[in-house]
Amino acid sequence: MADQHIFKLYDDELKKLDDTLSRMGGMAESQLTGAMKALAERDSELAARVVSGDEQIDRCEHFVNEQSVRLLALRAPVANDLRLVITGLKVAGDIERIGDHAANCAKRTLVLNQMAPVALTGTLVRLGRVVDEQLRKSLDSYLNHDAESALAVRDRDREVDDLYSSLFREILTYMMEDPRTITACSHLMFIAKNIERIGDHATNIAEMTYFLVTGQAIEDKRPKHDLSSFEGGEPLIDG
Repeated sequence: MADQHIFKLYDDELKKLDDTLSRMGGMAESQLTGAMKALAERDSELAARVVSGDEQIDRCEHFVNEQSVRLLALRAPVANDLRLVITGLKVAGDIERIGDHAANCAKRTLVLNQMAPVALTGTLVRLGRVVDEQLRKSLDSYLNHDAESALAVRDRDREVDDLYSSLFREILTYMMEDPRTITACSHLMFIAKNIERIGDHATNIAEMTYFLVTGQAIEDKRPKHDLSSFEGGEPLIDG
């Protein structure tokens, strides 16, 4: 009976870890969707809610870290369970960064809303929709332990890079044609880079899912088509 009780506690702890990651993923999706809606509709109130909502994701990540360390120290998981804990730690870190990037987009939107509208906002929102779909599919593949879907998400990362590079060139052209838009376009560039980075983190989650399910890391190097750092000097970094 004692052993059965210990095993049940162990299973409950693993489920609690999985449930928290599921909740984190849902919050991150909502953050990105909210950030894109705030940008498209110039909704400063919604943007402010996205910024403040980042703290909830941070608290969840803290719980995942504590729970994972506890499981490693007290339960000494092996094989599949060990992979579940290790990937959970890494996935939580990626989701936390997704929340940060979404909040950064919302902060930039708050500034943009004090300026005249820029026509490129619609193109940027379309990039956000593609990345939002990538994030949703990546999180679904993780929660469902679906290695095949995870590989499909990884393969689409180049599409995000292509869209981002195209948008980067479009923003540069817009700035050169009308120098009055340079300040607003600079904020759009940072928003675009944050969205592209969310796509990278979604791909990280997909790769960790593949490792979780198969026990093997993906050998081939991830193809990258983002050429913006070669076209305009230093790569953009925001927060």
